Order: sequence, then structure tokens, then C-alpha cells
Amino acid sequence: MTTLKQIHDATTLNNGVTMPWLGLGVWKTKDGDEVVQAVTDALAAGYRSIDTAASYGNEAGVGQALQASGIPREQLFVTTKVWNADQGFESTLRAFEESRRKLQLETIDLYLIHWPVKGKYKETWKALIKLRDEGYVRAIGVSNFQVHHLQDLIDDSGVVPAVNQVEFHPLLQQLELRRFCQKQRIQLEAWSPLMQGNLDLPLLTELAGKYGKSPAQIILRWDLQHGIVTIPKSVTKHRIQENADLFDFALTDEDMTRLDGLNQDRRFGPDPDNFDF
Repeated sequence: MTTLKQIHDATTLNNGVTMPWLGLGVWKTKDGDEVVQAVTDALAAGYRSIDTAASYGNEAGVGQALQASGIPREQLFVTTKVWNADQGFESTLRAFEESRRKLQLETIDLYLIHWPVKGKYKETWKALIKLRDEGYVRAIGVSNFQVHHLQDLIDDSGVVPAVNQVEFHPLLQQLELRRFCQKQRIQLEAWSPLMQGNLDLPLLTELAGKYGKSPAQIILRWDLQHGIVTIPKSVTKHRIQENADLFDFALTDEDMTRLDGLNQDRRFGPDPDNFDF
């Protein structure tokens, strides 16, 4: 079980780069004032990891907030992703330059392939390896990759992704994928950890009462104790703060096991094997 005491606690990726366990996700956060404010509020609450993507359309706002924060660059961890339409070797390199320009950053901490686009993700991965080897990216990884995609990538390139960011929550626990990632030392990261707001489960309500926390905080703590990097998304200041208030309690082994029992293999987002790329 992962022991976590404060928001700045970090995991060490398979290439030695450290990544905070908790970050702010900005999916569906509007560019401009909304994303600038969300990132600003998160940084004020102690977050140091921000997760965006080219397809979110808000990299410029994220960059603006980071620049205005005054926080030293080496204390920040910034993730972005190459979108499906930009996959391929040369097109990924171009897309990366565009992301870097919008974010106003010399280097990106973590660059991910957003989805496993068949026939393209291997060439895309080669572009990511080049960016890492040339020092433009500190760590490279993937998002929404199943075991067979990961194996294909590793067999082809010999390079193991540092991170696999997938939909993960109590109703979708991805057990086979988690076992594979642990074996390969791929850090699993959860998107939609809060099940897109579908928190009305009796066990969550019970445990929230027991620990004096919200159902969302129970899930996020469960994630962290399982060694899963998590990036809850919110644009509301008090929720951003609440989502970070996870380090003054710990779930018992018994309660962890009870939460583990909620798995239904239920997705709220697209299935990577049946996704319209």
C-alpha cells in the first residue's frame, strides 16, 4: 500500500523522473479565464502537476497560468498529449512544437499518445522517443492503451512507456492491465477517477460519514493507496481544494477491500478497443 503524507509526494517513474501522485486535470475546461483560474486555484492549493492535451483546446490558458504563477519551472510537472489526427512520426513532431508554443515551455515533463490509433501509434511512439532522447520531453507514455497495445509498442521499440493514463475508478478497476503495468514498471494514472460525478453509491456514502470526508475524497484516497496517480478535474475553487485534502487520513485495509469489491468493469468513457478514431 502506498503511504502518502502530503500533496507534494511523488512517484518515481521507470526512467528516474519523479511525478506527483496528485494533479489537476483540465479536460472540458474552457480556454481563457476558466482554465487560467482553475490552474491558478490549483497551484495556490499546493498542486504542482497539471494535465492537459492538444485536443482539450486549452494549452494556451494553462501556459498563461503557469507563467503568471511565479512558481519555479523545476517545481512544476506538466503533461500534454498528441491527438489522434496528428499521429505519425513527422506530424507528431509538428504537433509537439505547437503544444510547446502554446504552453510557453521549453520542455514538457510528460508527453502521451492520447489513444492507440491502429497503424499509427508505433510511428508516433518513435517520435516521442526522439523528443525524449533530444531532451524536449522528460518522460514519455501513453493513454488508453490496453495490454495488447502496450505489448505491441514494447516489442516494436524496446522502450517501455513511463505512464499509462486510463479510465480508472471503483467501477472500472482494470485488474489485468494493472498487473501488466506493475510487472513492466509502467505507472498507471487515472482519468475520470470520480466517475464523471456518478458518486451515488451506498458504500461511498457510508465511508464518507465514517472518515468525515466527501465521497470524492474517499475515491481519490483509494486511488492513491493503490499506487495510482490521479488527476481529478474541477473548475470550482472549493472542489479543487477539497480534492487535494487527502493527506490527513488513510483508509483501512478492510475498507480498501470493500471498495475493491465495487468493480463492474463499467466505463463512462470510450472503450479503447472500440473507439472511432
